[in-house]
Amino acid sequence: MHILVLNAGSSSLKWQLIAMPSGEVLTKGLAERIGEPGKGKIHFGDEIFEGSLPSHVEALKKLKDYLNRHSEWEVNAVGHRVVHGGNEFVEPVRITDRVKLKIKSLFGLAPLHNPPNLSGIAAAEKFFPGTPQVAVFDTAFHQSIPQSEHRYAIPEVFYKQGIRQYGFHGISHSYIAKKVAEITGRTSLKIISLHLGNGASATAVADGKSVAHSMGFGPLPGLIMGTRSGDVDPSVLLYWMEQGMTAGEISRVLNKESGLSALAGSNDMREVERLYETGDKNAVLAVEMYVKRIKKYIGAFTALMNGLDVLVFTAGVGEHSMLIRKKVCENSDYTGLFLDEEKNKNPERFKGIIHAERSRVQIMVIPTDEEREIASQTYDVLTKTG
Repeated sequence: MHILVLNAGSSSLKWQLIAMPSGEVLTKGLAERIGEPGKGKIHFGDEIFEGSLPSHVEALKKLKDYLNRHSEWEVNAVGHRVVHGGNEFVEPVRITDRVKLKIKSLFGLAPLHNPPNLSGIAAAEKFFPGTPQVAVFDTAFHQSIPQSEHRYAIPEVFYKQGIRQYGFHGISHSYIAKKVAEITGRTSLKIISLHLGNGASATAVADGKSVAHSMGFGPLPGLIMGTRSGDVDPSVLLYWMEQGMTAGEISRVLNKESGLSALAGSNDMREVERLYETGDKNAVLAVEMYVKRIKKYIGAFTALMNGLDVLVFTAGVGEHSMLIRKKVCENSDYTGLFLDEEKNKNPERFKGIIHAERSRVQIMVIPTDEEREIASQTYDVLTKTG
């Protein structure tokens, strides 16, 4: 089965065509700057298109034309990443009119993500009519988090309105949990998965299920990110409102003007590390704060699970930053974490296993593959339901 995986962002569209169940990637690409007049760009494997891309529909039309030139790449199904599934979607589902209406009803919970996700679905239905479409939700993996962990200590009326922790990056954390089980040959494990990219989150996974997570009602709280603040005392928001700031202004500050960008002047960890190595005081502070926030969550999640078997680094920073991995693991004797510095310098050489022999906790670097996970879940839905 050839599954086209679509990951639609507000101004981008990533895709991979994956043969299942083998997982072979037949082709992949990326459309950027959708909606920016004259600035659009699409990568079709080795081919590049540059010009206007008014909408996701136009981007997908060009992808359809590209696939038509390769008759061996017939699309049998389409799997979509949808960020927010609310309380209703606890697993991937075949897309129907009812499912689309529900995704639309959740726009308010994920205003930057669900609208383009739905646009991608509409475009795919237009250009691949009659082809089964499946929605895979980022929040679904975290539905196993117990109420004692996902509920806020606020009046029940708000909980009934859906105000609770949902969690994000679930497709990535789900993939990591499965890979750890595959590598170790064990499913009964206590894992902390660190998805460290421009967006960053930590998840505690016990026996293959998410039991705690660093993000919340939206993808803003938790770890320090590229431009997002992570955890901030709610009193600060109330103070800003009293000073006359609007909700829009507060959102802009916390989502787009904070994080590494606010602390070090760049949301790119590679640039922050370059400045760090020169002794730049702002970059040094940024790295120290970034690492301490991660360590706090490791400590909290280890306590919550009453132990830790595996610590995993994934996503852009997690997979490529030797410095961040080193600093996260150092001075953590109480957890049994001991990093092997030589392995940390070249994880690929050691198949991603970077802990020292004396470490009681396995430390791994595992490249995430959200597209493969979406294809896998799409395949499962369609082969189980026919």
